Amino acid sequence: MNPLDDRKLLFTRRNFLSLASSSVGAAALTTLFNQNLLAQSRAGLQTGTGMPGLPHFAPKAKRVIYLFQSGAPSQHELFDYKPRLAQLVGTDLPPSVRGSQRVTSMTAGQQSFPIVPSVYNFSQHGQSGAWVSDLMPHTAAIVDELCFVKTMHTEAINHDPGITFFQTGAQLAGRPSIGAWLDYGLGSMNQDLPTFVAMVSVGSGNGGQPLYDRLWGSGFLPTKHQGIKFLSSGDPVLYLSNPPGVDSNTRRRFLDDLARLNQLTRDEFGDPETSTRITQYEMAYRMQTSVPELSDLSDEPESTFERYGPDSKRPGSFARNCLLARRLAERDVRFIQLFHRGWDQHTRLPSGIANQARDVDQAQAALVLDLKERGLLDDTLVVWGGEFGRSVYCQGKFTETVYGRDHHPRCFTIWMAGGGVKAGMSYGETDEFSYNIVKDPVDVHDLHATIFHLLGIDHARLTFPFQGRDFRLTDVAGKVVTGILA
Repeated sequence: MNPLDDRKLLFTRRNFLSLASSSVGAAALTTLFNQNLLAQSRAGLQTGTGMPGLPHFAPKAKRVIYLFQSGAPSQHELFDYKPRLAQLVGTDLPPSVRGSQRVTSMTAGQQSFPIVPSVYNFSQHGQSGAWVSDLMPHTAAIVDELCFVKTMHTEAINHDPGITFFQTGAQLAGRPSIGAWLDYGLGSMNQDLPTFVAMVSVGSGNGGQPLYDRLWGSGFLPTKHQGIKFLSSGDPVLYLSNPPGVDSNTRRRFLDDLARLNQLTRDEFGDPETSTRITQYEMAYRMQTSVPELSDLSDEPESTFERYGPDSKRPGSFARNCLLARRLAERDVRFIQLFHRGWDQHTRLPSGIANQARDVDQAQAALVLDLKERGLLDDTLVVWGGEFGRSVYCQGKFTETVYGRDHHPRCFTIWMAGGGVKAGMSYGETDEFSYNIVKDPVDVHDLHATIFHLLGIDHARLTFPFQGRDFRLTDVAGKVVTGILA
C-alpha cells in the first residue's frame, strides 16, 4: 500500500485524539526513566499509577491473596456439615429438593440420585464453633480468623466457564480478570514488581482441569494490566535473564534506544499498546533485581519451612507458592493469585480429596498466621475457594466408601480472612442436603463487589468503555455482602 494512503486510513478520529495526547506519553516515558520521580513511601495506598479519584473511599485492605482451588472442592467433605445425611444414606434425593435444576451430562442419565454422606468426621473448633472435617486440621485450628461463606452460588455448571466466571465476572472468555481491573483502577504499590502475580500448582492426585493464561489476562483493558505468571523452574519470569553475551549496561542502552523508537511510533500512530511495550520493558529490567531477591528463600529461617510444611522447599508446590505469596504481600504486590489444580473428583472422591487437602491445609493456615504475626493480615484480604461445589448424590455406581460427586453450582463454601471481614463467623445457611440455599445467598458478582468494597472501590463506578458501552467486573449486578464486613 502507498504510505500516504496508509497514513490517511490510520488518521481516524480516535488516532487524532491519541496524537493530541502524545505529550502525555512523553511525560510518562520521562517518568519511567527517572526512578526518583516514582519513589514513594510504601505506606501510601498507591504510587499514583491508578485511575484519578480512586480509591472511592477509605479502604480496609490494600492487597488481596486469592487461593483459587481449581476443580471444585466438595463442601460435603470439608466445611458444610450435614449430620442427617447419615440417616439417609443410599436413599434417593427427593424430587422436591432437586426440582427442575439442571444437572451435568455426566449424571443426567442416572436412574437414581442416591445420597452419600461424607466418610470423614466433622467436629467444632475455636470459640466460633465452626464445623471442619478432619481432612483439614491446620485450617480447623485457625477458624477464629476465618469467615466462612456457606452460600456461594454460580450460574456455571462446567469447569472452564465456572473458573472464567470467578476470574472475570463472565462465563465467556475475553473479559479482564479481577487482578487486571485492580491494576487498572488502583495501580501499583511497588514499582519494581508487577501489580498482579499469578502462580499455578498441581495437586498430588492428578493434573485436573487446564488453566489458561487468559484467566489472569487483561481482556479489553490495555495489556500492561495483565497478570505476570511466576514459573516454578528456571527464571521465575520468562526472559528475565540477559541473553548470552549481553550484560546489564548493554541491556540498559538497548532498552533506552528501543524506548525512543517505540515513542516515535507512539507519537505517529497513538497506539496505547506501544506505551505498554515501553512500560513492560522497563518493568522487566527492574525485575532483574527484584524478582531474584524475592524468590531467594535462603533468608527464611528453618522454622518458616516447618510452619508451611515440607512441600514449602519444593518449587512449584502450593506450600512454596503460599510462602512466596507472603513475601509478595510484604513487598506490596496488589493482587496475588494462587491456582491449585486437582479438585475434580467425580470418582474415588474420598482418596482424591484427602490428597488435595493434604496439599493445601498446612500451608494455607500458615499463610494466615504468618500474615497476622507480621501485621499484614489487617490490610490483606485472603480468599479461598473453587468454581462451584459438589453434589450430595453419588455419581456413578453407589457405594458408601468409594464414591464420586458431580458438579453443584447451587451452593458451596468459600472462606475469607483479614482485610476488613469479620473473623470467626459463618455466613448463610444451606438446606439439610447442602443442595439449596435457605438464607443469605452470595453470587459471584456479590463476591467481586465485596472484594472491591474492601479495597475502597465502588464496583459500579470502576468501568471501561468498550464496544459502545461501559463495562465493569460485576457487569450489571453485584451487591456488597455487608453481613461479613467488620
